[in-house]
Amino acid sequence: MNGLLLLALAFVLDAVIGEPRWLWSRLPHPAVIMGRTVSVLDRTLNQGERQRLNGVVAVLILVTMAGVTGWLLQLLGSTVSIVIAAILLAQKSLVDHVAAVATGLRESEHAGRQAVAMIVSRDVSTSDTSATSRSAVESLSENFSDGVIAPAFWFAVAGLPGIAIYKAVNTADSMIGYLTPQYAAFGWAAARLDDVLNWIPARLTAALIAIAGRSTSAWHSVQQDARLHRSPNAGWPEAAMAHTLNIALAGPRSYHGKVQDLAWVNGAGRRALAPADIDAAIAIVWKAWGLALALCVCIGGLVWVF
Repeated sequence: MNGLLLLALAFVLDAVIGEPRWLWSRLPHPAVIMGRTVSVLDRTLNQGERQRLNGVVAVLILVTMAGVTGWLLQLLGSTVSIVIAAILLAQKSLVDHVAAVATGLRESEHAGRQAVAMIVSRDVSTSDTSATSRSAVESLSENFSDGVIAPAFWFAVAGLPGIAIYKAVNTADSMIGYLTPQYAAFGWAAARLDDVLNWIPARLTAALIAIAGRSTSAWHSVQQDARLHRSPNAGWPEAAMAHTLNIALAGPRSYHGKVQDLAWVNGAGRRALAPADIDAAIAIVWKAWGLALALCVCIGGLVWVF
């Protein structure tokens, strides 16, 4: 069975099972192990005057460990590959966390803020319903790329070594890829490699969202708005979702107590968002997920037959 058909089965397994709490309360999740590894590398190498070089060394160590581990696990057969790939995908858990924000907002603004604080790094302590809903939709769009399509893409390209390397680099970027005095130099390699690994998946995700939302006619506007985002990749799925739902995303927000005047994505779109917009975004993401699954089945099936 080829990699695309294995990926299709992993897609389905993740969508059905997600992240079973009974299992990960007893065993460390692979993402937790990756995070612990990054922490060790941070403590041991993020010092001295050659921090950028040390950061490159840290990424090389991380990538080598992830690639070798993925290669060894792949030797155990297709079933192991499917299970590990499903574990490293995050469709069901992503949707569950974002849906919890809509559920919380329907209870109270405070409950909504508590739920969204679990999935975003910005300051949401004073967010109203609209800002909280916007944060949830943005997180869903960006993490559909980072947590589902990108790891799936790299599994399709390079099997378990590919998805393991991607997840390790993405984990490192989320922990040390910041422009702060502590990480601007040391986290440079992780941040840049993460940008490279997400370049194709981010644009693929945007296309899937646009097709799922029947908004491909706005593709030129998606391209223009994606460039307004501070990230070279995150703007693509966000812009596609913004134009699909005709809403404005991004814009000013607070990080660590400091307001950043960021550009609006689809600034002409509706800015007053509600829990219903979160529901609509989730529906679009499931349709985009279905398109990705169908592509895997169709292309993988043709490869298998011919």
